[in-house]
Amino acid sequence: MKKIAILGASGYTGAELVRLIATHPEMQIVALAAERKAGMEMADVFPHLRHLDLPKLVTIGEIDFANVDLCFCALPHKTSQEVIRDLPKDLKIVDLSADFRLRDPAEYEKWYGNAHAAVEMQGEAVYGLTEFYRDEIASARLVAGTGCNAATGQFALRPLIAAGVIGLDDIILDLKCAVSGAGRSLKENLLHAELSEGYNAYAVGGTHRHLGEFDQEFSKIAGRQVRVQFTPHLIPANRGILATVYVSGDAAEIHKTFATAYADEPFIELLPMGQTPSTHNVRGSNFVHVGVTGDRIDGRAIVIVALDNLTKGSSGQALQNANLMLGIEETAGLMLAPLFP
Repeated sequence: MKKIAILGASGYTGAELVRLIATHPEMQIVALAAERKAGMEMADVFPHLRHLDLPKLVTIGEIDFANVDLCFCALPHKTSQEVIRDLPKDLKIVDLSADFRLRDPAEYEKWYGNAHAAVEMQGEAVYGLTEFYRDEIASARLVAGTGCNAATGQFALRPLIAAGVIGLDDIILDLKCAVSGAGRSLKENLLHAELSEGYNAYAVGGTHRHLGEFDQEFSKIAGRQVRVQFTPHLIPANRGILATVYVSGDAAEIHKTFATAYADEPFIELLPMGQTPSTHNVRGSNFVHVGVTGDRIDGRAIVIVALDNLTKGSSGQALQNANLMLGIEETAGLMLAPLFP
């Protein structure tokens, strides 16, 4: 059994990691850290995990990392880089924050507003979109999990950009994300009375931080600058992301491109031409549903992608990467069927 530590276990992604690893055939959780809740039982923080035999929450300083094979870092942005910088240099780490997603320190500072505290590690980190960096992840020591919005948009666009079947200068990405994507900390705009019975756009006009990932990854694939128009929306749901992407290209060719690119991917389901996905059908799972339909305007197509932001968008993706890093079957612990209804 591989011994696992989770830092930031009192957040949503930490709890999701525990839920997934609880049924993993080759992993055992040996340490759970949560600075403000140290000394508490996990069952008192997350009663839905009460049935599990879990270690008590401790501070990071109390963990003996000599007894850990891999560490998940589910800490807030900026905190994560400061903690990871001081962890043992031979420890395998999967980071769920934004701290190592951007390779260029200047780009990180541009999007996150502060200088990076572990610049020397940015070049070491492998971008954690498993389906496209599988070989690099398998041999990595540090993997940077993607943003959940960024992952959704990339599943919709990476194969199409690589195959050259869409125009690159008029991509419109309209995305709806559930409230758990904002984390567990208290925020006024996330109160039930403020959020329910409506939804709103946010970070409008090119200010959302995940644009840094889109710019980095899409431009790398295309060999030229690619800048998508991206507007995220907050919806009154607990889980899920639905991205609707408008592109120029032939819908049948786009569908065929996806069929080729995702033919052997265990977690990506391409729907029949004309069918569209729903977040209901991926909830609580590591699966991605992709749909393609033609537009009434000739030469335009619509790509729709649905995934669970806490699972495939974060903790499930992290576990998928950890499996590769530890030489375990990639799908281990992740073949749970979606929750429905």
